[in-house]
Amino acid sequence: MNAQDLIFSLRTALLSKDKEDMAHLTRRCHPADIGAVLSSFTVEQIAQLLSLTPVEERAQLFGYLPKELEADIVPSLDKKALGELFLHMASDERADLFNLLPEEQQGRLLPVLAKAEREDIRKLAAYEEDKVGSVMSSEYALVDAKRTAKEGIAQLRKAAPDTETIYQAYVVDSERRLVGTVSLKDLIMANEDAIIGDFMTRDPVYVKADAPREVASQLIAKYDLIALPVTNGGDKLVGIVTYDDAMDVAAEEATTDFRKVGAVSEIVGNIKDASINLLYRKRVFWLVLLVFGNIFSGAGIAYFEDTIEAYIALVFFLPLLVDSGGNAGSQAATLMVRAMATGEVMIKDWAKMLGKEFIVAGLLGLTMALAVSTLGFWRGGPEIALVVALTMQIVVVVGSVIGMSLPFLLSRFKLDPAAASAPLITSIADACGVIIYFAMATWILDIPVG
Repeated sequence: MNAQDLIFSLRTALLSKDKEDMAHLTRRCHPADIGAVLSSFTVEQIAQLLSLTPVEERAQLFGYLPKELEADIVPSLDKKALGELFLHMASDERADLFNLLPEEQQGRLLPVLAKAEREDIRKLAAYEEDKVGSVMSSEYALVDAKRTAKEGIAQLRKAAPDTETIYQAYVVDSERRLVGTVSLKDLIMANEDAIIGDFMTRDPVYVKADAPREVASQLIAKYDLIALPVTNGGDKLVGIVTYDDAMDVAAEEATTDFRKVGAVSEIVGNIKDASINLLYRKRVFWLVLLVFGNIFSGAGIAYFEDTIEAYIALVFFLPLLVDSGGNAGSQAATLMVRAMATGEVMIKDWAKMLGKEFIVAGLLGLTMALAVSTLGFWRGGPEIALVVALTMQIVVVVGSVIGMSLPFLLSRFKLDPAAASAPLITSIADACGVIIYFAMATWILDIPVG
């Protein structure tokens, strides 16, 4: 069913207020598809559609809505509907939603929930947003190391309705310290009478709850895990991060990094729905700051006025040369920011990467210098050709080294490498390019400055 047909079906269900129609629709369509089109409706209409949806499907559907829209819908739900919704939501999703609600709404919600759910929400909501604990789920399956494979499968069958996944189960000791993991496949393939402790995976990969949340997504990707166990400071199992939550984290981090590379502050929610005022505020700071940064380029041009007057042909190549340095720097910065974000490159790798960048940038600069020298010869003769060729070689190397090194420098000072944004790199490379170009021209063409 395409989006337009789905919207039509939802409007029909809304008009008829027929719960059977809505139940039939949720069985036919994936909740993600329904959630994607609900933004076409008002908050009140969405609340009505949710009230027509069977409670378990309602919680699943609610989880596919944007978080800000979820928070807007909560005040439209009565206490009973709100309690049922939170009861059936995944533990990490309801903790995220709880943190988005104002204190008044939080106070209205907590008395509706059972004590276990209240404690679970408080525990998960206490973690900072950028930590693993904020994306972990407390709904995981435990099996007893002393039980047989047959008994372990029975344990999973019993726990399945209340767990995020049963494909991976966990073994803990008497103090709830993580001692091993066992997959559903291992349980099925093992002899029925085999003791779980004999074939479980010991010393499993895990992550601390207070670690940066991108660490969890990196570990899940590296070890190809379905879920990653999370421990507290005392190595006790407190939750899991599932692969789908890790994918969400990776996508959010990538989006954040791309925006920072473009010198755009963090934007919460969908950019399509962002106001003009919000987009203006998120972009204006860096642009205004870099305007003053570009004064150095202007000062460089002013200093070499005599060189420009003597050889007006030099002006023709100015944009071409300084842009090439900026472009090379932006390329190098983008590669390093992404490599550092994924853990491929660490701060200690700077010297190795610097040597490699010199060679690559040198080859790139040589290729571009050969290309531009023909144009220089045509526009100004052999001397101009030599100036622009040597300048191209140098600015590409300098721009690349600056672009490659800036993310390392920012990381060294505990700043986000993504802040080595393309506009920042370009502004620095432009200023360097102007000075290099006219200094090279003054030297080769033997022009007195002053």
